[in-house]
Amino acid sequence: MVKRDLKQELRHLYSPSAKAAQIVDIPRMNYLMIDGSGDPNTAQEYKDALSALYSVAYTLRFALKKGEGLEYPVMALEGLWWVEDLTKLDMGDKSNWFWTMMIVQPEFVTRTAFEQAVEAVRKKKNPPLLDRVRLDSYHEGLSVQILHLGPYADEPPTLERLSAYAEANDCVYAGKHHEIYLSDSQHAAPDKLKTILRYPIAPKAT
Repeated sequence: MVKRDLKQELRHLYSPSAKAAQIVDIPRMNYLMIDGSGDPNTAQEYKDALSALYSVAYTLRFALKKGEGLEYPVMALEGLWWVEDLTKLDMGDKSNWFWTMMIVQPEFVTRTAFEQAVEAVRKKKNPPLLDRVRLDSYHEGLSVQILHLGPYADEPPTLERLSAYAEANDCVYAGKHHEIYLSDSQHAAPDKLKTILRYPIAPKAT
């Protein structure tokens, strides 16, 4: 049995402080991904997307453990969030948001293994939106991040701190709002939620 502790290996990327923002360099990594749009609190599409994504993630993990002796944890759910004008992302109105939900994968997850997992899910559950789940790479690069503690609705002050940190380091946001959900919102109390808030950055133009 080959065990990979991704949570430990990627600890420097997935354990930021809640007290101070930090700059990190995110390498190109592979993810299970699914795209959609609408308010995640109310859109059925979002619920269906998560159902399909998790079904593939766990089926893939169990298949690799059983068939190839490769053991690894299913990592935290992540989300890229944006609107057509990235400067107008309204945290209070998510009805026009686009999103990509994703879960990072170890490098030994092949396209063949992914496709076999999708077919296994299709035969067993066949959830809506299954065919929209994909295995793809994503390179975020230089980014600024901070840990937010508490309800999602209370994120704006933490985001202001993140923005101020980027500004103080002569950087501007250069991509989509990124959240990483370290807590299960269905089981954890709102004030106990832990969420990494991240933005890719670039140096200010001179």
